[in-house]
Amino acid sequence: MKHPDMNHPAWPDDLRVFDRGWLSSANLLCLGDAPALIDTGHVKDKNTTVTLMQDALAGQPLARIAHTHLHSDHCGGTGALQAAWPEVQTWVPAASLAAVRAWDDSAFNFRATGQRFAPFRAEHGLEAGRTVRLGSRDWQIHAAPGHDPLAVFLFNPDDRILVAGDALWAHGVGIIFPQIEGSDDFDPFERTLQAIESLRPRWVVPGHGAVIAEAGGGIERALAQAHRRIAEFRADPAYHALHAARVMVKYQLMDAESMPLPDFWAWADGTAVLHQVQRQYWPEPGWRHWLDEQVLTPLLAKGQLRQDATHIRDVKA
Repeated sequence: MKHPDMNHPAWPDDLRVFDRGWLSSANLLCLGDAPALIDTGHVKDKNTTVTLMQDALAGQPLARIAHTHLHSDHCGGTGALQAAWPEVQTWVPAASLAAVRAWDDSAFNFRATGQRFAPFRAEHGLEAGRTVRLGSRDWQIHAAPGHDPLAVFLFNPDDRILVAGDALWAHGVGIIFPQIEGSDDFDPFERTLQAIESLRPRWVVPGHGAVIAEAGGGIERALAQAHRRIAEFRADPAYHALHAARVMVKYQLMDAESMPLPDFWAWADGTAVLHQVQRQYWPEPGWRHWLDEQVLTPLLAKGQLRQDATHIRDVKA
């Protein structure tokens, strides 16, 4: 596992970043007397996540797990980690704590977006305005609505390290789920970007990809690009909605790798957010025509998916 950020001479040696790419989110392991992991990746990669932590901890138990938000690529390994270390204590955003304790999966977006998930437990909530001890450091908890309305990001003021979840990437931005679900607009994401700017982080650990550094203007470029992307979405919400639909289909095929066509259509027919996008922006000429012409055909034309007479596949399958 390569840790490109740790080549920087000032990067603290008590923090280890695991850049997992896709499907899994990046993970930040905070070392110390009570090691902690922030975000746990996708359920598909749960065994790899456990192995990575076992190797990194070298016999020391994992003491704490924290989540920036509860999308399937950020919490899918939590149950497996809890099985490996039964005494581990788990934190989720405070607004999600009751739903996790009751395991009310209707309160999450797993089913609405057609994503796989694995149940886990949580004992503590991450409440904006407070701090949490992870590893040998105290981390400030900040609300990070936008991609997910209940998300948080974590900030260590001593070394100005910010763990963004999906609030900031080096390239592009995540789907603004509240907007396509009809309950919010793009303003919360803008406010989250402004909150990040106000903290002037030295490093940002994004939800996906390598650490972004202040040195060389990396964080400034990432923020500027995110602002531009949100402006594009705001100017054309239908464009954002169609982008979201294509991302969700691509994400499903990255997980499944290959699906018989009847199984794919059964998955799509049962994915509520896709139907919501179609009804809101393209009610005519109909559901399957829209998904085939507006979503699948462009993904196939760009080489992001492959299809034959019987199956649809991810390009890497």
